Amino acid sequence: MADEAASQKTFPVSWEELHRNAKALSWRLLDRQWKGIIAIARGGMVPAAIVARELDVRVIETICVKSYSDDHRRGEIQILKGVTEAVGDGEGWLIVDDLVDTGLTAKAVREMLPKAHFATVYAKPSGRPMVDTFVTEVSQDTWIYFPWDIELQFAQPIATTRRQG
Repeated sequence: MADEAASQKTFPVSWEELHRNAKALSWRLLDRQWKGIIAIARGGMVPAAIVARELDVRVIETICVKSYSDDHRRGEIQILKGVTEAVGDGEGWLIVDDLVDTGLTAKAVREMLPKAHFATVYAKPSGRPMVDTFVTEVSQDTWIYFPWDIELQFAQPIATTRRQG
């Protein structure tokens, strides 16, 4: 399940780690010439900026998709903003997102842009078949906390939280 409450593990990602992994993603994408990058907003915007810099891509589009509510519950996929007509079927374009979880968002975007190359920094097993390239796989029951979602604060040791649960 994608819900945070159902997740048994958490995986906080620092800014440095995200930058390092987005750069690693760039290395895997280096051998192609891209017409441009399509960042899936909001989560894909930071990794897309890093990948665009590393690959020297200057044309960046966004596609705005909502799939989670503010309380981290999966909702219906809503396309809030599509890409321009110039993108066509996506051929030669690179789609970048932070994470593929269940694959539902990726599936919706792939239906719009079937010939684009889909890349994510992180992938969970259920969504992994929907992406062409990724850097790090995490278990399906892990909730990833991205640096823009967290603040520094005290965290209980894992053993303590296990005893309390």
